[in-house]
Amino acid sequence: MPATTSIEDLKDLYRRRVPKMFYDYAESGSWTEQTFRENSSDFRDIYLRQRVAVDMSGRSTASRMIGQDISMPVALAPVGLTGMQCADGEIKAARAAEKFGVPFTLSTLSICSIEDVAENTSGPFWFQVYTLKDGDFMQRLFDRAKAAKCSAAVITVDLQVLGQRHKDIKNGLSAPPKLTFRSMANMMTKVQWGLGMMGTRRRSFGNVVGHAKGVTDPSSLASWTAEAFDEALDWDRIREFRRMWDGPLIIKGIVDPRDARAALDVGADAIIVSNHGGRQLDGALSAIRALPAIMDAVGDKIEVHLDSGIRSGQDVLKALAMGATGTYIGRAFVYGLGAMGEAGVTRALEIIHKELDVSMAFCGRTDVNTLDRDILMVPEDFTGKWG
Repeated sequence: MPATTSIEDLKDLYRRRVPKMFYDYAESGSWTEQTFRENSSDFRDIYLRQRVAVDMSGRSTASRMIGQDISMPVALAPVGLTGMQCADGEIKAARAAEKFGVPFTLSTLSICSIEDVAENTSGPFWFQVYTLKDGDFMQRLFDRAKAAKCSAAVITVDLQVLGQRHKDIKNGLSAPPKLTFRSMANMMTKVQWGLGMMGTRRRSFGNVVGHAKGVTDPSSLASWTAEAFDEALDWDRIREFRRMWDGPLIIKGIVDPRDARAALDVGADAIIVSNHGGRQLDGALSAIRALPAIMDAVGDKIEVHLDSGIRSGQDVLKALAMGATGTYIGRAFVYGLGAMGEAGVTRALEIIHKELDVSMAFCGRTDVNTLDRDILMVPEDFTGKWG
């Protein structure tokens, strides 16, 4: 087994072991990819303040997100097509998260269905839904999540229209993948991935095919997807979704304080500061730069989590010290999954946990719940003065 000491090591393995169209799907953003890049690079503008001669023993990264006890304030974000990165990928990622004691969030556009994941795990997981036009399908999604004992629903509000991702278009991204000469030639070089896919029956969108009206097979999925997302979405519609789900509710895709206040007003239990990993509006602020203004607006009234750009335990540390009460990793766990399956997701979590724990100690803190901006050196113009 190759030595993996960083998320970048897992990414290198992932790139070699997974077909190009699925690697590109994860490792890309929309348009020029400015926001995709800055989501990660902007963390480097924040420095850590080292302290010495402080008792570092007895450290704890244990925390809570929406009332749930967790081993560290890191959840696995909802990622579509995870089961194309590795056979039965959502099941494997959910198992790894459960064993590690952190939340796993299943995407509506997953390959393994809600029922697949529930049958192959013993603890509750979270379920993410898009804002779709079909109210009956939405209600049935929430009902299926309840039946599977999902402990929270995550509503993604920043995908009313699909941001253009050039690589996906050029690669002809689909699930299952379209068999062209180019795609077949590439997939033939990914033997381990191919053997895994041959051994599973789960190769299309398990939450949609056979459940959405008129979608009985993968060939009918494309037309449904093109029409499914609700361009007319407003906060009244989100209130309807709140009534469909009576459990803990998280709203994902908030980057403006006004929207943070609106999410609070509709009865959300938490919000996720997220720009969809730079995959929607290119040229938007990175999530970490957007966080302070949102904390100022609602941070004392609702849990504020952060997603987009986290690739290390130090990134987690910085987000928490800036005020977030939880964080999410998407690409970081996908790298591990594509590299080594369930063991790779576990390894990604181990790497992030160790970096968080050790860096926290060097900053003179022993409890992740006591982190604040005193451990950081933040540039005065970090959040910008915009006209």
